[in-house]
Amino acid sequence: MEIKLVSVKKNPLLNRKEVDFLVEQKSKTKTPSRLEIKKSIADELKISEEIVFVKKMQTLTGSNITVGIANIYETAKHADLIESNHIKKRNQPQEIKKEEVKE
Repeated sequence: MEIKLVSVKKNPLLNRKEVDFLVEQKSKTKTPSRLEIKKSIADELKISEEIVFVKKMQTLTGSNITVGIANIYETAKHADLIESNHIKKRNQPQEIKKEEVKE
């Protein structure tokens, strides 16, 4: 899996960066998960994974290319105030999601 950051726009009003990305998978491999993409973006920008939120991703029909949008906040507190609950849940590992359902 190879990730390319197509554009990085600063949004000072919301204290975040908005990133457009493109992922090229090797042939005959499945689409990467949100958590894999989240980790790759964090590694690429040398930041913590907890402030990266993959908002949208879509695999182009008939190709091995996935495009998407991610938001990177300055702090986890800013992300908690702004990001929607369903986006926060999508960007958590499965174990955490199952624990929340049991409560």
